[in-house]
Amino acid sequence: MRKRRGLASAVLGLTVGLVFGFLIGGYRILASSNLQRTSWQSSSSSPSVSLSPRGLKAGPTVRNMPKLTNDERINSSSDSLLFVGVMTAKKYLGTRAKAVYETWGKELPGKIAFFSSERSTVPDNCPELPLVPLPRVDDSYPPQKKSFMMLQYMWNHYGDRFEWFFRADDDVYVRTDRLEILLRSVDSRKPMYIGQAGRGNSEEFGLLSLEYDENFCMGGPGVVLSRETLRRIVPHIKYCLGHLYTTHEDVELGRCVQKYAGIPCTWSYEMQSILYHNSSGDQAFTGNLKKKEVHRAITLHPIKSPPHMYRLHNYMRGLKIQDLQQDKIKLQRDIYTMTKELGINLDHLQNYELANGVPLFSADPYSEEYPGDTEMLGVPVGLRTFKPTTSDEVIPWDFISKSEYSLADSNPRRRIHSDIKEGLEDITREVMASINACSRQRGRVVEERSALYGYRRVNSYGADTILDLLLVYRKYRGKKVTLPVRRHIYLHQHFTGLEIREVSNGKKIKQDDRENEDKSLRNLFRGRFLDLNFKFGENVDTPEEKIIHFILPLSGRYEVFQRFLQNYEEVCLTSGERTELLIVLYRHNVENSFNKTIDLIEKLKYKYRSARIDVILGSGNFSRANALHEGASKMKDDDLLLFIDVDIVFTNFALHRIRLNTLMDKRIYFPVVFSEYDPKIVYGDSKKHDRYAITEVSGYWRQFGFGIVSLYKKDYDAVGGLDLSIRGWGKEDVVFFEKVVKSKIEIFRAADRNLIHVFHDVECGKELSEIQLSMCMGTKAGTYAGLETLADLIYTNPEYLKFAKERRMKLTKAGS
Repeated sequence: MRKRRGLASAVLGLTVGLVFGFLIGGYRILASSNLQRTSWQSSSSSPSVSLSPRGLKAGPTVRNMPKLTNDERINSSSDSLLFVGVMTAKKYLGTRAKAVYETWGKELPGKIAFFSSERSTVPDNCPELPLVPLPRVDDSYPPQKKSFMMLQYMWNHYGDRFEWFFRADDDVYVRTDRLEILLRSVDSRKPMYIGQAGRGNSEEFGLLSLEYDENFCMGGPGVVLSRETLRRIVPHIKYCLGHLYTTHEDVELGRCVQKYAGIPCTWSYEMQSILYHNSSGDQAFTGNLKKKEVHRAITLHPIKSPPHMYRLHNYMRGLKIQDLQQDKIKLQRDIYTMTKELGINLDHLQNYELANGVPLFSADPYSEEYPGDTEMLGVPVGLRTFKPTTSDEVIPWDFISKSEYSLADSNPRRRIHSDIKEGLEDITREVMASINACSRQRGRVVEERSALYGYRRVNSYGADTILDLLLVYRKYRGKKVTLPVRRHIYLHQHFTGLEIREVSNGKKIKQDDRENEDKSLRNLFRGRFLDLNFKFGENVDTPEEKIIHFILPLSGRYEVFQRFLQNYEEVCLTSGERTELLIVLYRHNVENSFNKTIDLIEKLKYKYRSARIDVILGSGNFSRANALHEGASKMKDDDLLLFIDVDIVFTNFALHRIRLNTLMDKRIYFPVVFSEYDPKIVYGDSKKHDRYAITEVSGYWRQFGFGIVSLYKKDYDAVGGLDLSIRGWGKEDVVFFEKVVKSKIEIFRAADRNLIHVFHDVECGKELSEIQLSMCMGTKAGTYAGLETLADLIYTNPEYLKFAKERRMKLTKAGS
């Protein structure tokens, strides 16, 4: 009986044990599943919470991570191509990381996250920054642990959501559109390790524990890993971290990929230009960006300064706008060609319907969305687009070699100006990029050596260019060949149209409240002229409502002042212009006209009782800087000031431009005034001439004159005002202009044909300083006549040239 009880007890115990074992095992599986589900939800549904790897306690706070839905998988969305992990540090979150996130990080075909040390937090100046503080990771260098932990995090949380994973630094710029084109051309199902291959510099050669056929992808320009590559290496990250041979993070990543994914970095020479690293250090990409290295690259490294990151991003956006404008021109040409083939009248194209109720252009012809005037933008490309109807309309070509030769300029041979030189470089760069677009498939490359000569002109449709280029043809596939070749380039650059936007004080004018003005503006440009797009914004006051406060320094010169007051009366007082005149009057040392000047002002004030004309009496010797400063000190902060001279005549169009171009806290306007030559030399005995006739014979533009300026009193004080230590003629305007250049307020300069400096004899006193005397004498010599007039004088009076030669010989002998 004891035997049977023992057997029964054993069976019963075994059964109970098995039941309890299954229960405990099931409980552990269920607990583990719930823990994993909680961890996944914390990363995707609740971005502000994360768990430690063991799931036992709360870890560093993960913020702003991308939220993905359960049906968002590989190839399911245009936003699931790429996940970018940016390695950064706590001290760079508010600078470099912010710059990356606000530039190319916003334009990814995927998502981006920033990985930093354990104690990192989202910066106050960028609260939406997606940040992952990695547990038990600091910001020490080299960042090997940070790099491997970042890859592990990316795989654990987003491994089944993206095709590609990009490891980036916070000082790299990525052209996301080009990166997308590259990645979509490669099979992401295969193990891929894409980057700029490296084996170390000459000092490190043989010290990185690399075999002869092994390499690594340099981390700076960026490294791209396919999903399959990441899947293979992540389970072995602990081993890779435990067996480091060097202090280089990118070398160790390459070693781990080689060992467990079985692939090297891409052995492609082309990667040096696609993923471009500039060896200039902190000075990289701080200068001119119009270089072939910048234009053909996908990533650019390094950009150490955040302002330069924003600058580079704006430049790339400008290139993209140019590409879109070119596409727009091509579409307009297609429409133009089809209208000619179908016999459609271009005048009716705005309202043309492809079918009943299906318009060709869905937008209103005067709206912002209208694509433009097809009759102008769609003209087929060619050097004969513009067809002159008379001989006067024929546009001559400028010849360009090492100098520029122009028939339309008074100086037929001159240096190539910077704008022309830059334009020719742009043309050459774009042409060479087009020639080499298929160089890899053809096994050849064409390199530019130099431009031998060229021709250039600008007509109403665009710019025409003919270049003779010396090139080098290199064939590197099959039988290698290197040959010098010459090619002619015939290029037409079409204008892309005009965009008109009405603003006041820097703010757009609202369309609804300016309906009548809109109609008048549209009627003004109703005739076809390029592409006019009208953009309107919020309602603000019109420019005509601003009062311009004239400040006029004066000492003597009674007759000239009479002319100024007559001009002021005709333009401002009789037409009701909103202006006020303040005259800062000094006694003249020689001319006794002080009382007559006062009487002249009083008569004008009596004639126009409502006009605001005031006089301030200056003390001591005349100083333009002190006079203007004293007048400005009487004004309020929001008053619009115009510093003007008694020699200036103007029209109401000049006043309108002054109101438009001067913006408080933002812009100071320095108009470029047209200055008359001596009428006695230009016109001879004839006393009558049109002061507003702008020709190279009648006068010249005062490009280096800064005395006439419009600004707000608040900005005058902010810049620092005029230098009151300057006495006598000149220099005070140049010093003030330099102050504005150094300030945060921008400068706007434009030639104004309605501001004329009337000729007068320049007197250069001996009391002037050396610099002032030199400036004065230079101005005096330049006011007599233009080059053409002086040449005619010499040709018609050969004794002048003879006298000059004899005097030069005497001076040469005296000096020797």
